[in-house]
Amino acid sequence: MSRKVDGFYNWLLFLASIFVMVLILSIIFELYLQSKVSIHTFGANFFKSSDWDPVQQTYSIKPFVLGTLYTSFWALLVAVPLSVAAAVFLVEVAPNWIRTPLGFLIELLAAIPSVVYGLWGMLVLIPWLVAHVETPISNSKTWGSFFLFNAAPNGNDFMAASLILAIMIVPIITGIGRDILRAVPNSLRDGSFALGATQWETIWRVVLPRARAGLIGAVMLGLGRALGETMAVTMVIGNAPEFHLPLFSAGSTMASVIANEFSEATLDLYRSALMEIGFSLLVIALIVNGCARMLVGWSVRSGGRRS
Repeated sequence: MSRKVDGFYNWLLFLASIFVMVLILSIIFELYLQSKVSIHTFGANFFKSSDWDPVQQTYSIKPFVLGTLYTSFWALLVAVPLSVAAAVFLVEVAPNWIRTPLGFLIELLAAIPSVVYGLWGMLVLIPWLVAHVETPISNSKTWGSFFLFNAAPNGNDFMAASLILAIMIVPIITGIGRDILRAVPNSLRDGSFALGATQWETIWRVVLPRARAGLIGAVMLGLGRALGETMAVTMVIGNAPEFHLPLFSAGSTMASVIANEFSEATLDLYRSALMEIGFSLLVIALIVNGCARMLVGWSVRSGGRRS
């Protein structure tokens, strides 16, 4: 009887896995079908040009691709050090009585809806950035002419979007990074201590190098979240169909332009161009998340679970 139950359970899991694969492939296929008009009309120019003009029926996603990568880069630059430090603290340094509640609070950030982050960004973050960060930098004789800041303080810009994204991906990288660090065998730590290393030398020279692949995977998963984030970014980035290097400039991402303009896309070519953006974003997200999952899985399998 138990063999029959196990066999049924195995087949059920197999069918569920096949269903997920078929669902993903059907989404990809449907997006491709909806994008065919744009693909055949613009070809490679869809990714090379910088024009996005629905009136003239000229479309290119280069500004949105650059905006997506730009905000994700700055978000990772802020989030990765904080997340890795938090994961190291929770696993290696924090006393037992604070590990669980502090880890719960960090993971709770991932449960907050993105629209709430967007509202907080509009009502709290943007006014604070304009008053205490962007305006003083712009008025500074030293920093005001620096190429990253030589734009008028705006508030709805790449800086606000990057900070929002950083806050949103911190719990993802921290949570996965904590599990990766816990998977490092205790025998490595014990051996390091036996050789006379301090706790911080053990963390820096033994634990982190062993967990490197998994931590990179965690960062890539955070990157996948940053690439596809929509509502929070749409509410704070300014939604300009252009890309400029200063952080105080308004711009758009691939996800935000879809959210902003899809309801207005009444022409077939216009709608198809937005569908091609979605198709491109899905392919990028699948590649990034697939690579990240492989790195995380390899890192966890290569070590033992820390009690």
